[in-house]
Amino acid sequence: MQTHKPSEPKWTGALVVLAVLLVWEFASRTHAVNPTFFPPFSIVLTTLGRMVFMSETWESVGSTLLRCFSGYLFACAVGIPAGILMGRSQRLYFALEPLVEILRPIPSAAVIPIAILFLGIGDSMKVFVVVYACLWPVLINSLDGVRSIDPVLIETGKTFELTRSRFLFHIVIPAASPYFVTGMRVSLAIALILAITVEMIAGSNGIGFLILDSERSFKFTEMYAGVLLIGALGYLVNFLFVRITDRIMKWHKGFTATFL
Repeated sequence: MQTHKPSEPKWTGALVVLAVLLVWEFASRTHAVNPTFFPPFSIVLTTLGRMVFMSETWESVGSTLLRCFSGYLFACAVGIPAGILMGRSQRLYFALEPLVEILRPIPSAAVIPIAILFLGIGDSMKVFVVVYACLWPVLINSLDGVRSIDPVLIETGKTFELTRSRFLFHIVIPAASPYFVTGMRVSLAIALILAITVEMIAGSNGIGFLILDSERSFKFTEMYAGVLLIGALGYLVNFLFVRITDRIMKWHKGFTATFL
């Protein structure tokens, strides 16, 4: 008879967040911290609620998300095929691996001055920085996924004498797809972070610029409200990505079971 372990409380995470917010409120209300620079959470939340109904806020959100997803999708479109090619070709791998290992550790923020030098301070520069930051997790995970394919699957493809294209689309891509998804999920958070970072450094609109402009204008409640807005957007984007990919990737267990 199979026994079931009691599941973890579903609301543990929510309780931790609530506790942090209560500490925030208490610390500010009791002047344990300076409420001018660290206003109570309730006031920040009220400010955020007001900002939600302002067109300027959604224009900033739209600008940030456009840069974020433009760079992210381009990085995925380049990184996944590049990872597949490097994983399948030893010659290409040994040719490109030193370059990848040199460029990959460079902090993305360090690329911003170079990008400004060549691309100016327009949207093309901001998108380029997002692409640079997102490319490496996607490429490395795709490469690892292709190189980690079960030898049984490879031998099965050879047994059926599949053509290169059929082998790629029927064996390689399906088997390595969980790695693709992992790299895409990691890069999704990075894309939002870098889009906001570059807006703070060289932006005239977007959420990053909104937060920095509020800080410079001593509008600290608006500044914290912008930070909360970023957190909410990040949570929503990740939530939607996980839900969509979980639904899409349901077939993968069946694929593995079929071939193994």
